Amino acid sequence: MIPLSQQLRTLVTGVASGIGRSVATALRDRGDTVFGVDHQVGDGWLTADLSVPSERERVVQAALKELGAIDVLINVAGIYRPTAFGESTLEDWRAVWAINLEAPIDLMSKVFDSMKAQGFGRVVNITSVHATFSRQDALAYDVGKAGLEAATRSFALAGAEFGILSNSLAPGFVRTQMSLLENGVDEADTEEFRSQYVESGRLPLRRASQPEEIAEAVSFLSGRSNTYITGQTITIDGGLTATF
Repeated sequence: MIPLSQQLRTLVTGVASGIGRSVATALRDRGDTVFGVDHQVGDGWLTADLSVPSERERVVQAALKELGAIDVLINVAGIYRPTAFGESTLEDWRAVWAINLEAPIDLMSKVFDSMKAQGFGRVVNITSVHATFSRQDALAYDVGKAGLEAATRSFALAGAEFGILSNSLAPGFVRTQMSLLENGVDEADTEEFRSQYVESGRLPLRRASQPEEIAEAVSFLSGRSNTYITGQTITIDGGLTATF
């Protein structure tokens, strides 16, 4: 049993499935009190549309009311929509950025005072290898994830003197709802994936990761055991970006 004085009070977004669900489970297992948020309706979390600024304020106020303070913020919620140059508009890009960039930055800003007041805080933002390595149809997604990594570093600088550590985790292929194609098949199970990434060795571990593997890394970066890693992006991609 973890003493109440050592339990972390944690806000996690995107908890209904995939990485977010695995993160919430892992942090509860280590003793955190977790306040979850998702756009999907369900039991055990607050339903909110994080693209709306007033909804983000509602989320933070609800979390503060239930938890008393926020020690840890994990920004997992994100969306992907194809946005190729010449085929997408500013409106298309902003729809992606509202969730993937503006929402996590706003939430970081809103929890800053709570973390600063207690002299402790941990932030982990889930970004992507897309922040560094692009693909033709992913303009808004790539830019949003790159911007979030920059914001993570900025927050690390602002929080350092108050005991607040801020880092990003950049996954590669992960088996989640986002990796499902329109026909319901996971992209990691397609012949294209096998030929381009597995058989070629471009993905050295020759498989997509499971959400639980990402959650393990989140658990360390967001916990008390992490005392000196801040302002960093940790890539967790099975060696994908080590190849060329």
